[in-house]
Amino acid sequence: MVVGMAFDGRIVSDLDKSVAFYKMLGFTEVPGVDKSWRKDEVMDRIHGTKGVESRMAKLQINTNVGEHTPFTLYLREFRGIRRRNVMGGKPPWEPGATHVDLTVPDAAKLWSDLRTASMLWPRTWDGKLIPLPGQTKGTIAYITDPDGMDVEIVEQSGPTPTMNGRPARPADPPGFNHVGLVIIDLDKAEGFYSALMGEQLPATAPPWISGDFLDSAVGGHGNIIRLLNGTFPLAADRDARIRFEIVQYDNRGKTVAPYDITDIGVNYVGFEVTDIDALVYRFLGGGVKLVSDGIVEMKGGFRVALMRDPDVGGFVEFYQPPKK
Repeated sequence: MVVGMAFDGRIVSDLDKSVAFYKMLGFTEVPGVDKSWRKDEVMDRIHGTKGVESRMAKLQINTNVGEHTPFTLYLREFRGIRRRNVMGGKPPWEPGATHVDLTVPDAAKLWSDLRTASMLWPRTWDGKLIPLPGQTKGTIAYITDPDGMDVEIVEQSGPTPTMNGRPARPADPPGFNHVGLVIIDLDKAEGFYSALMGEQLPATAPPWISGDFLDSAVGGHGNIIRLLNGTFPLAADRDARIRFEIVQYDNRGKTVAPYDITDIGVNYVGFEVTDIDALVYRFLGGGVKLVSDGIVEMKGGFRVALMRDPDVGGFVEFYQPPKK
C-alpha cells in the first residue's frame, strides 16, 4: 500500500548550479550530505546501471498543506555515462515533462532576484509574470531550472473576509504545493496512479479548457488542456494531502522521446509504502516496468524499487522504511 508522497528528484547537469537555483526559490540545503563523486553499488542497482559515478544534494522546503512539514528535493548529477538532455529546448507540454509548483510570498521580488543572478529562464509571454484573470498584477508564471525542467511559481493570495455567507479564509501559506506530470493516455495514467497507487482523482474527468491566460503562463498558443488535480497523503503528515496534478494536452505531441534515469532533465517522484514485496509483485502483474535490480536494500534497512509508469514512462521510486 502507498503511504504517501515523500519527495521529488531531478537529474541535473551541474549540481552546484542547480543547488544555487533552488536555494533562490526558497529551498534550504540539508547539511551533512556528502556531495562528493562516488561509485555506489547500491545506487547502481536502484538505477539499473553499472559502475556509474554520481553525486547528490538534498534540499528541503516546507509544504503549504497540513502542518507545513518539510518536503524533500533530491538533485543528482551523473558522469562517466552518455546522457541526453531531455528537456533542454523542449516546451512544458512535452509528454513526460514535469513541473513542481511553489507558492511564494512575493513573485515580483523573486523574479527580480532571479534576473539579477542571471538565473531567470521564463516560459511566459514576453518573459513577464502573468496576472490572474480579472487582475492586473502579475502573480503566476512557468520558469525553468538550469536544465529546462519546469517550476510553476504562484504568489500567495491574501486573506479573504467573510462574504455572502462564506466564511473568512486565511492567506495561502508559502511553500511546496504540488508535482505535475504531462501525460498522453488518461486511461493508462489513471490505471497506474489511481487504480494501482491510490491517488484520489475527481470522479469525472474535467472539461477541456483553453485561452490566453493558460497559454501566457506556459508560453504557448492555442493549447487545449485539462488538469486532473488528484491527491496523495503526504508521507510526513498523513492527515494532509498533497496534489499530484495530471496534465493532458489535446492538441500536442502524442509520442514520448526515449529517456533514461541518468539523463539530464529527468524527474522522479518518491513514495513511502508498506509491504514493498507485494506492491512490486502486483505492479509487475499490471504491466508496470521495473527499472531497479529487484528490490534493493539500502544502508539502514530501507528497501527501494524504481519503476516506470505505463503511459509516459515517468519514474516512480517506492521505498519501505525498516521495521522499528
